Amino acid sequence: MIHNLLSRLGYGALSPVRNLMLVTFLSGPVLSGSALAEPVTIAALGDSLTQGYGLPVEEGLVPQLQQWLTAHGADVVMINAGVSGDTTAGGLSRIDWTLTPEVDAVIVALGGNDFLRGIDPAVSRENLRGILQTATDKGVRVLLIGLAVSTNYGPEYKRDFEAMYVDLAAEFGVPMIPNLLQAIDDAPGSPLDYAQADGLHPNATGVALIVEAIGPQVLALAQ
Repeated sequence: MIHNLLSRLGYGALSPVRNLMLVTFLSGPVLSGSALAEPVTIAALGDSLTQGYGLPVEEGLVPQLQQWLTAHGADVVMINAGVSGDTTAGGLSRIDWTLTPEVDAVIVALGGNDFLRGIDPAVSRENLRGILQTATDKGVRVLLIGLAVSTNYGPEYKRDFEAMYVDLAAEFGVPMIPNLLQAIDDAPGSPLDYAQADGLHPNATGVALIVEAIGPQVLALAQ
């Protein structure tokens, strides 16, 4: 499984590139009475999986998700707030300025680099809690996306790491997807069929599987 490869490869740390890219595609105007409705703005806060490492811009997670949402009738502007190599601590350090006044909702998909570095799940949990608290304080809707990890650091680490997403979603009353890569793990053939040459980051087909899987919950976030 791709998530088990996290223990062998430098997930999210293969590129020093750090970007904050705005990807916009506005669908037709939606009228509310006589006024023109504003599109919903969703920021995707994450690491290289969100940023689209190794892919042409249009094949990354955020652009593909933008296209999926538009095709399903959503008037949405997606902001790519993915930074390659980022940890939950990095996400916490930039959440305040990521959630600018126009942002209505945020997808939080962090933790893979914490796992690779063997960071105590209790520390990662507190970082994620800070991110969710900031979003709550700003009145921004949240979709929390977790990861399933291997037992490289023992079964207790795996249990605590995966449980932090479930527990925080319950604490803040936000929707949660347990594993960003579940669609790839469940796909026919080998998970490597859906990975780039590094054997870790999804290729365009793998990203498309992820988008199909998480799209409905992101669509719900936009409503």
